Amino acid sequence: MKLSLGPILYFWERDAVFDFYRKVADAPVDVVYLGEVVCSKRRRLRRDDWLAIGEALAAAGKEVVFSTLALIEAESEVSSLRRTVENGRFAVEANDMAGVSLLEGRSFVAGPHLNVYNADTLALLSAAGARRWVMPVELDAGTLEDMQAARPAGMETEIFAFGRLPLAFSARCFTARAHNLAKDDCGFRCGDDPEGMALRTREGQAFLTLNGIQVQSAGTYNLIRELPELERLGVDIARLSPQPRGMDAVIAAFRDVIDRRRDPGDACASLAPHLAHGSCNGYWRGEAGMTWNAPA
Repeated sequence: MKLSLGPILYFWERDAVFDFYRKVADAPVDVVYLGEVVCSKRRRLRRDDWLAIGEALAAAGKEVVFSTLALIEAESEVSSLRRTVENGRFAVEANDMAGVSLLEGRSFVAGPHLNVYNADTLALLSAAGARRWVMPVELDAGTLEDMQAARPAGMETEIFAFGRLPLAFSARCFTARAHNLAKDDCGFRCGDDPEGMALRTREGQAFLTLNGIQVQSAGTYNLIRELPELERLGVDIARLSPQPRGMDAVIAAFRDVIDRRRDPGDACASLAPHLAHGSCNGYWRGEAGMTWNAPA
């Protein structure tokens, strides 16, 4: 099983992004996804910057894929999407159907934000050119088993295996609203929270994470103990979502379990200090997403 690193979902400083990917070049991951998925206003890195990062990672032996926005609302975003599709160098992950339309006839990755809930949809994407699909995070192991039995020949399967779950996107900016700011005059306040803004219940329980127009889980989705099950189900790639702290330890732990150098339970316990609000895996078990259970 390969290991991938998803796109950065937060608004980090430009130097922090470059520093992060310099370390990734030496990290034991096989596939790296680059680009902005959440908000088109986040432009600390230009297109040439992303291409330069991609070239450096490719030179280090990584498969590089450019990810597209999950929510497209303006013509300017369509133009940006078109430039990504036509980058001429790297494969593209489509995260909405506008991306699929522009990529039709080319080889591409069907991202986790597409509504791929049945075999017919998977077959449609395969006919359009998809060579890999990333299962939506809310689906469970039983659904994956059914999808795997019906997946088209040559289609790879990738699973979101670590990170705060991307739950929803909105035309509104939740972070701006939390600071009593208009979306068009947000001051890029999401940059103040390099791993999102925690939202708690009245009882003080961590409930969700606000990340600009995106809502995430509070707990970190963590399938490290389920890696043997993923392998049994024929999953080709396990995806890790970047976080600003402890990412080197996360990558090492997943790599060691995949390579059978560490026990999954011991590796999971070692990640606890790097998770601000604990782990969750409920969706994988067909339960409430925020729950945390040991593998069956």
